Amino acid sequence: MPKNKSLLPEALPAFAPYASSKRSPRVLPKLLLLVLSTFLLLTLVTPNVSAAASASKKPKPSAMQSYVDAMQPGWNLGNTLDATGADETSWGNPKVTKELIKKIADQGYRSIRIPVTWDVHIGAAPNYTIEPAYLARVRQVVDWALAEKLYVMINVHHDSWMWISGMEQKHDEVLARYNAVWKQVAATFKNHPDKLMFESINEPRFTDGGTTDEAKATAMLNELNKSFHSIVRSSGGKNTARPLVLPSLESSPTQERMDVLYQTITGLKDPNLIATVHYYGFWPFSVNIAGYTKFDADTQNDIIQTFDKVHATFTAKGIPVILGEYGLLGFDQSTAAIEQGEKLKFFEFLGYYLKEKRITSMLWDNGQHFGRTTYKWSDPQLFTMIKTSWTTRSATAESDLIYLEKGAAVKDTAILLNLNGNKLKSLSVAGSKLKQGSDYTLSGNKLTIKAAKLKSLTKSGKLGVNATLTAKFNKGAAWTFKLTVYAKPKLSNVTGMTASFKIPAAFNGDSLATMEAVYAAGGNAGPQNWTPYKEFAYTFSPSYSTGEISLTENFFKEVNDGEVILKFHFWSGQIISYKLTKSGAAVSGEAI
Repeated sequence: MPKNKSLLPEALPAFAPYASSKRSPRVLPKLLLLVLSTFLLLTLVTPNVSAAASASKKPKPSAMQSYVDAMQPGWNLGNTLDATGADETSWGNPKVTKELIKKIADQGYRSIRIPVTWDVHIGAAPNYTIEPAYLARVRQVVDWALAEKLYVMINVHHDSWMWISGMEQKHDEVLARYNAVWKQVAATFKNHPDKLMFESINEPRFTDGGTTDEAKATAMLNELNKSFHSIVRSSGGKNTARPLVLPSLESSPTQERMDVLYQTITGLKDPNLIATVHYYGFWPFSVNIAGYTKFDADTQNDIIQTFDKVHATFTAKGIPVILGEYGLLGFDQSTAAIEQGEKLKFFEFLGYYLKEKRITSMLWDNGQHFGRTTYKWSDPQLFTMIKTSWTTRSATAESDLIYLEKGAAVKDTAILLNLNGNKLKSLSVAGSKLKQGSDYTLSGNKLTIKAAKLKSLTKSGKLGVNATLTAKFNKGAAWTFKLTVYAKPKLSNVTGMTASFKIPAAFNGDSLATMEAVYAAGGNAGPQNWTPYKEFAYTFSPSYSTGEISLTENFFKEVNDGEVILKFHFWSGQIISYKLTKSGAAVSGEAI
């Protein structure tokens, strides 16, 4: 797919402004090159060293590293007890049930992060008493999780931006309120087993309160982390040695912020401390903007460089790390924002790389992945890939899409496999195995599907997916190819308003990858005008069932009156141009 090759990674925005209002925005880790000396260090200490001599030199893992190892894998009960309304249902999720906790444990998860927002449940000064019923509810959910033998993490969650962010202007008030919360939480859980851990604060940031000085923000976070540590350790019971989790500023894995966290942790001289960061991918790919439609070298290298740094800063020095949240930022808009195969490659690579770096991961799930009442995965293929990455690499391919144009001569189709050390064992359609040699050939990592077989599978001539080919390997998850027949998409003229503008579209079996928007007079149009390629789902979204492409209010809010030329890029390779004319709130569209 197209990409603005002139756009250097360091020129990308350092902050992703379009995270869901139900979760705090994520920080884009900057792409930093590792110096040679760091690389050499990592080759000596990372757990994927295969030589026996090197392995024999590895230090014995600390008790906390073993604890964190035992937590892998982890899952977040997101957008629930962390909701900012009257109760845990205020963001649309149902109340947590004991059955849900059991079902998530049955999926193979060994730990659960239960984000908790306390704000509206805290009484007035000076006592800042937490509502007894709310504290009891948090305790009930924690106890359910412990009963399922899960490791459990609770925290102070969206309070970070709701009121803690104002600490610079209201230092004493914020600190007193924060301390009061942790004194009550510590007292409530002081006799709970050590499989319960406390996280001081989620994604701590002070920009919402007007702080622009990084040094001031760092100092305030250090004060909060140290106060948290002192309160819990002095509260008695099992809290004297309970595992405590400390974040970097904004839970960001940038080197500067991790260095500060490292100094905080080592300065406390406490062996039962754990570092935490969050990761939502290389930002352009994670939201599908700037032409980053594919899991390419930039996206893969961001994973490598980020977690090489995390490992070198903490794990290699004896401080265990929990990736407290991970996923793709585009999921805040739609889980369809990133194409399925590209999404699978991201999670496959990330999951196993974290395993190699001995970093425990906790999937962010606000209800979009595991059904809170159905107890089923919305995308079983994605979960299978994630689950497999906990133990081994899976083979993937350059794409999971095979497009044949209707009416065109069918030719042999070659696809490059990413075998990742695996071997192809079979290729099948609807359970019927294809014959190697006559139906397909494999030369190294080049899979070629013969024209005769493709023609046979698409003989109905219907537009859309005609068959799904399943490739199975000696280990790891299977990979599927959607064999699709398409004709050139057609867009129709329409008039409408910026509040709800939908372009009639005959997709004709094709699917949309990205959209460009430029002014007819020159210059990029719409949000993020440093690139012509707009953010998928945030500014435009296809509906294949209703046959239309919606342009959102977010898009039009940053479009000037006049003519705008759109280019819709489809996965088949087709590019369809379309002209908009905007005049105030009125818009007309014309196929060109």
